[in-house]
Amino acid sequence: MKSNENLYPPIRKLILLVISIVILPHILIAQYDNKLKDEIILTMKHATKFFADSISEKGGYLSHYLPDLSRRWGELEAYPTMVWTQNPGTVSMGNTFLDAYFATNDEYYYLQAKKAANALKLGQLSCGGWNYFINFDDENSTINWYNTVGKNAWRLEEFQHYYGNATFDDETTSGAAFFLLRFYLTKFDSTIRPPLEAAISLILKSQYPLGGWPQRFPLMNDFVKDGHPDYTSFYTFNDNVIWQNIKFLIACYSTLPAIQDFDLVSDHQLLDAIKSGMEFILLSQQPKPFAGWSQQYNMDLEPAGARTYEPESLDPQYTAANIKILLKCYELTGEKKYLERIPDAINWLDEAKLKSTSREGIYVYAKFVDPKSGKPLFTHRLGTNVNSGHYYVNEDSSKTPGHYRNFRLINLKKLKNEYQNILTLDSEKIISNSPLFKIYNDNFSLIKKFDEVTEFLEFSDFDNNTITTSKNMIEKIISALDDRGRWLVSGLNTSNPYIGDANDGDSNSKEYMTTNVGDKFDTSPYRDKSDQKYISTAVYSFYMKRLIEYLKNSEN
Repeated sequence: MKSNENLYPPIRKLILLVISIVILPHILIAQYDNKLKDEIILTMKHATKFFADSISEKGGYLSHYLPDLSRRWGELEAYPTMVWTQNPGTVSMGNTFLDAYFATNDEYYYLQAKKAANALKLGQLSCGGWNYFINFDDENSTINWYNTVGKNAWRLEEFQHYYGNATFDDETTSGAAFFLLRFYLTKFDSTIRPPLEAAISLILKSQYPLGGWPQRFPLMNDFVKDGHPDYTSFYTFNDNVIWQNIKFLIACYSTLPAIQDFDLVSDHQLLDAIKSGMEFILLSQQPKPFAGWSQQYNMDLEPAGARTYEPESLDPQYTAANIKILLKCYELTGEKKYLERIPDAINWLDEAKLKSTSREGIYVYAKFVDPKSGKPLFTHRLGTNVNSGHYYVNEDSSKTPGHYRNFRLINLKKLKNEYQNILTLDSEKIISNSPLFKIYNDNFSLIKKFDEVTEFLEFSDFDNNTITTSKNMIEKIISALDDRGRWLVSGLNTSNPYIGDANDGDSNSKEYMTTNVGDKFDTSPYRDKSDQKYISTAVYSFYMKRLIEYLKNSEN
């Protein structure tokens, strides 16, 4: 009898062919994907160990560094004993470590996040908030930095005076508080609870009776600049201060009352503060025909200026942002009062646009609009440095400073569509997912609830292009890491080193009208157009986010 091999050779060959064409490629792809996952995990660990072992200062981080660490920067050049609170810096790195921990379940990342939390704990001010940076040296070192590097940064007026209090600018205090809350909810580390409680107390205490917040707290008024009043006690929408604080309080309201012994503040106190903040957004909208918002308001609730190149004005950019916030307030509460005056604001934006762009529905606006006449305003500067220079405002749109965009883009069509879409929704149904009303079962973890709540509260001020994390991108990120675990990049900010106080210079010079930086005495940052490489915490966080995203997607 013939063997089966000889009886059915065509069938056997066909089966082998099917395996080679259909099944084997899937096996090889799976093997490749598993190999890529392993490479991603190794790359993440290698890059993180470099930052943790070679860059971290007591768990904290700056924005970027020269490869030999001879110079380093936050928003300005920093001392070796300094770390930055505002992003990119300690908070963004801490959140990246937590992201990596949740994606890999590797305790190493949790440990690094804890070190970042401890750095914030060490740098927390007695009032409960944070300054832009933390200096682990004594206060004399900080004062010296302000009197040298900070004082001579021509355009960064917020660094020209040492207040010694906390700032809400650039999400400094709210960002640190958010991270501490997220870290605490991960494993309920009792050592982080006191600084978290202090931050909550600060944000509640600093809220004005009308519901808004100042830029800095405790209140101070001792820095008058070129005849301009100290603006740091004014109500501010700059950097979405009010919304960021509301978001933080909502995250607290949604999670902390479930912790049995967390009795620092009642849920009613949190809810009252949240609603008061929302009410302030309504209260501060200007009357028709210029029914927008200002970036700052004085204590009489009148539009006010801030830095000397930020005049008393209405602000189309923050008007668009506040419209989106009001839409979110409606989603949170179902109360139609948050929608009532949105048409007034949209009508003003329709009138205030300067010109259209090549993209449908997107228009160019002046950053500043005169609150009395409705005419666009533009800032200019003369001089060479902080000592000889000054800013002024007029209606001339040419030759504005390179460091401050006097023109902004707003997607008015999208804004109108979002408003029209929300009108079609039932108010009772719309609040079903609101963190102020949604009921969770007892098995739902608080950290998952935190993630869900913060995701619900997010919205984008601008129309950023969505980044697709492709396999090709991941391979490039992996290959870009050097042997030491560094992603070295060029094109970041540098600055003139401090060489002494600025001289008198030519107060009428037009040489630096449109630049980011003045003469050699100006310590303000500017883009480095050379091939100089840098170590960047922002690049680390961006690449880690891509790697983590790919890991998550590959598991689904």
